[in-house]
Amino acid sequence: MSRPVLKVIEGSPRRTGGGVETRAADAALAAGVARGDAAAIRALTQRCLPRVHAVATRLLGDRSEAEDVAQETFLKVWRKIGLYDPERARLETWVTRIAMNACYDRLRKKREGQISDDAPEQADDAVSAEARLTGEDALTRVRAAVAALPERQKLALELCHFQDRTNIEAAQIMDVSVEAMESLLARARRSLKKTLARDRDELIKDAAGLHGSGREL
Repeated sequence: MSRPVLKVIEGSPRRTGGGVETRAADAALAAGVARGDAAAIRALTQRCLPRVHAVATRLLGDRSEAEDVAQETFLKVWRKIGLYDPERARLETWVTRIAMNACYDRLRKKREGQISDDAPEQADDAVSAEARLTGEDALTRVRAAVAALPERQKLALELCHFQDRTNIEAAQIMDVSVEAMESLLARARRSLKKTLARDRDELIKDAAGLHGSGREL
């Protein structure tokens, strides 16, 4: 039995200007959603769904789970829209925070309940170090390095680098100061640089060992 999934709408959501006009527009849209107006609901979904899905995918590392989170997020939005205050945050920021909390809940439950007796998957010895130095493997390692970051650092990267948010916008979404956001980004970059440099050195060492073994045979 297939589960209902919100369809991800292609393209970036339209951004409006800041200030009084933006707050008024957000308030009007939220009021329309609260009344159950179909056009308002569709407008909010089109505006926020792509970013909600992107954030959930980046944090959870699983598109199927991200779709579940998107579904869960908008169900919560419909129920809680009356609590939205345009003076405190953009409507898009408020929705994104709900998605983030849903992701954190899932990640916390996984940490608390995950028990695995499986042995770590062993690398295939038939795969040479040269093959692992391909561009495809490098991309896989970058993605794995990002996925291994602490949740808040990973989200900071998602907002600022993958969604092109400013540090100020990202800080508002994560409900932290701009200084804290910059610290998260700096720690994430240092961690990625260290991890990827270590992986590169190990791969080069492995490749050199293989070549050496071949000469000795």
